[in-house]
Formats: sequence, C-alpha cells, structure tokens
Amino acid sequence: MDAALLVFKSMGLSLEDLIAAPGQRPAVPTFAEYVPVVSATVTDGTRRAYGTYWNRITGQWGGRRLDEPTPSEVRQLMKLVKANAVQRRNGRGGRSAEEHLIAALRCLYRHAEQDRLIDEKDNPARKVDKPRRLPSTRRAVADTRLAEINQVAATTGDDPELDTLILRLHTETACRRGGALALRPQDLDPDQCLVLPREKGEAVRWQLVSPPSRPRWCSTPRNATPRQTNSCCATATGGRSPTGATTACGSASAGTCPGSAPSRSAPTGYGTPP
Repeated sequence: MDAALLVFKSMGLSLEDLIAAPGQRPAVPTFAEYVPVVSATVTDGTRRAYGTYWNRITGQWGGRRLDEPTPSEVRQLMKLVKANAVQRRNGRGGRSAEEHLIAALRCLYRHAEQDRLIDEKDNPARKVDKPRRLPSTRRAVADTRLAEINQVAATTGDDPELDTLILRLHTETACRRGGALALRPQDLDPDQCLVLPREKGEAVRWQLVSPPSRPRWCSTPRNATPRQTNSCCATATGGRSPTGATTACGSASAGTCPGSAPSRSAPTGYGTPP
C-alpha cells in the first residue's frame, strides 16, 4: 500500500482522484442542456440577475460541454460582453457586465461541481478574477431636492396621498422597493411606531418610524373609508397639508402637530418589540 501511494503521489494523483475518475461520472452536459437545469433551481432574484448572462453564454457556447472552455476563453467572453454592454448615463464602462458574467458562470459551475459533473480544479470560472469594483457613485438626495420631490408628489398624479405615503416610507426606513411592496397589516406596530420590512435575501428588521406616518399606515385600504383618528397624517410636509389646509391636527400654520418637523431616516438595528 505504501509503495502504491508513493507511486500515486509521484504521478500527482490521490485516492480521491481515483474515486472521482471520469468513467464513474455522468456524461458532462452542454451549456444549452445545463443552463435550464440550474435556472430552474435558483431563486427568482438570482434568475433575474443572471438570466441575461446565461442566455449570452448559451448563445456563444450552447453546443459545447461544460468542461471544454478554458480560462482564456472565459476572459475573451468577458471582453465581448464588456464591448456590447448597453451604455447608460451611469454606466461604468461595462465593468458591471464583466462582473455579472463571472458571477453567472461561477453559479453555473458551482452547481456542476455539486452534481459531480466536473471537479473543482477543472472549474475555469474559479481561475478568472472578477474586475475590481470601482467606488460607488451613489449619494444621498439633498434636503432641498427631497422637498421638491415630495411637493410634486403631493400636488400632482392620480393618487397624491398614496404617492406621499410611499415616499415617506422610503425616506424614513430606507427600505427597497420590494420591502414596500411586501408590507402586510401584521408588519405594522402602531403602539411602538415600528414597521417590519421584508426585503432582499429574506432580510427582516423592525424599523422605527415617526408618529405622523403611523395613522395612515394602519388605516383601512385606500378604496375604503379611512379610519378616523386624532393624530397627524403623513403628508409631504411632515404632517401638514401642502396648501395650508386644515388637517387632523388643526391649521397647518398653527404648528401643533407633534413630530411635524422634517423627517430624517431613522436608524436601523431596532430589535423585535417586546
């Protein structure tokens, strides 16, 4: 046994290599055959993120087996994707397209490894580095611009009340669009002024909101008669009507609305209410 192991070692082989010999594996599928298999197993979010790149990979390598492309060919495909990336105003020269292509390939080959179609050492996507991510160009919206957005939403559109409510939710909780769409009545805690957004990656967090937003969030659906309340309503000006009309708190110029000061994004990290 020691002599045999010594021979294997001199040949660069191990017992694991013998166990995982190609003759004991299923036939390696082509990209056109395997991409639909992986697409059916991932989440909807992953499918939306990688679907375009899987289609591009299938268009280029559809008839090839998963074990055929080399790292050099992966880099060539990255350059092709970068060159054909849609140029937008906030584009980064196709770097994001390259990054997403590598991520899509790694996801595809990771499933192939788990299905024992290829070895980890035969994964070409592992041998190609993602392009270095540039610093983010995102920035906070200025207070004056946010006030303009709220003013337009409160005075135009088919449903200004709903528009201002949605803007107030995003301003105070910084939740994603999916978090707002997924809110349910049981996700609201009016007694402690908390909401429970459920967002990307199944993330769940209790988020503090200011009192002016609470009554409208806890009222009946928009097509039903709103529940009467003596508290403030969520408007674009912090609980006051943009036209100076009377609200549930009285005259807009009276300044008697508790918490009617301009809202700020509430800090995150609040625990589950007792």
